[in-house]
Amino acid sequence: MNSVIRAVMVAVWIGLLSGCAAAVVGGAAAGGYYVGTDERSAGQIAEDASITSTVNSRYIGDDLVQARIINVDTYNGVVTLYGNVPNQTVVDRAVELARTVKNVKQVVSKLTVGP
Repeated sequence: MNSVIRAVMVAVWIGLLSGCAAAVVGGAAAGGYYVGTDERSAGQIAEDASITSTVNSRYIGDDLVQARIINVDTYNGVVTLYGNVPNQTVVDRAVELARTVKNVKQVVSKLTVGP
């Protein structure tokens, strides 16, 4: 009886893990497509992603800037900020924080001030 239960458990685990493998392979394929359709090198794409992540982390840790209302995009080291913020002080702080991140070449603010 134990061998039957063990065989069923192995079959269940194999079925579950095969779904994970498909997700991993599919995710890698999607990432490969992205790299293949972008003129930046894979290294530049990774650096830009790191910059975006660092800027977002700084926003999360800041008392003035609300990370959830600012969209950060990075392309070849140029950070572009999008979103609607409550006042100019928040715009200035968001730009200042982004400029201090390593490998940022320029910060472009497309932030708007409004309710």
